[in-house]
Amino acid sequence: MRHGNKNNALGRKKAHRDSLLSNMACSLIEHKRIETTLAKAKALRGFVEPLITKSKEDSTHSRRVVFSYLQNKEATAILFRDVAPKVAERPGGYTRIIKLGTRVGDAAERAMIEMVDFNTLYSAKEKAGAEVKRTRRSRRSAKPAAAAGAAAKPENTGKAAEDAPAEEPKGE
Repeated sequence: MRHGNKNNALGRKKAHRDSLLSNMACSLIEHKRIETTLAKAKALRGFVEPLITKSKEDSTHSRRVVFSYLQNKEATAILFRDVAPKVAERPGGYTRIIKLGTRVGDAAERAMIEMVDFNTLYSAKEKAGAEVKRTRRSRRSAKPAAAAGAAAKPENTGKAAEDAPAEEPKGE
């Protein structure tokens, strides 16, 4: 029975599990998105989100605490240099887990875990949506004005119209 057992052992001993989560966290910080099993993604979220929260305060103590978990200088530097400024205003929820279906070999549930603020697909849509000006007025009034402007232009009569190739019937 697992009364009060809150962590998922992932079929590993403690040292192996800590090493696995540390390596996966380093990969997530470097690549901003990784694919793994759903159980590992959920365990990784609980491991990496406190580290990201700790990285918001850039002090020697917080760097040493984060390094003690990651054991990787490059990942720690990326976390404090690139990730922390982007998530400074966010109160939590730095990662997103997206289910991908089952794996072919053993039918394990696959998932993609990514850092929310580094997803370019969603941020590009938000930026494009912010630039679009919305109006409650009808768009019909703009079309007749454009057509009237085109009708006001003098038509070319003469050689230019004769030199243009004739349209051929389509479909046959």
